[in-house]
Amino acid sequence: MIATALDNFAAPPSSRLLGWHLLDARPQEGWIRIGFDGKRDFCNPAGFVQGGILSAMLDDTMGPAVFVMTDGKLYTATITMTVNFLAPAKPGPIAGEAKVTQLGKTVAFVEGRLMAEDGTVLATATTSARLVETAKAIVPPASSQPAALPA
Repeated sequence: MIATALDNFAAPPSSRLLGWHLLDARPQEGWIRIGFDGKRDFCNPAGFVQGGILSAMLDDTMGPAVFVMTDGKLYTATITMTVNFLAPAKPGPIAGEAKVTQLGKTVAFVEGRLMAEDGTVLATATTSARLVETAKAIVPPASSQPAALPA
């Protein structure tokens, strides 16, 4: 697999909860493919992965597309995200793909989709995201921050 800015980036707890793992990327094209674990714990009473979880997976696919395209220099803060649910998501592996459609000076536009293991498209999304310098957006771990002064 090609090297990306994500190689030295520690996934946050929310991404780890979703089973986030990089499958493929073409940074120069602004394209990425991410794998997720559709856990039974994520299911609604009907037995399908709940829509909010699918939305989180889409968000965790589209933001990294910008991150790898900018070689880790820009981080995204979601402004809007529109999700279309096309098929019920059964528990199991889920793959997300995203493509940066426009990278401006302050805003990026990205399209994404989630697919089941058999290729069924589960959901699609578009997002507009504010671009922030990664150095200003990522909070260092608590152990490396100075201790707070008592009130």
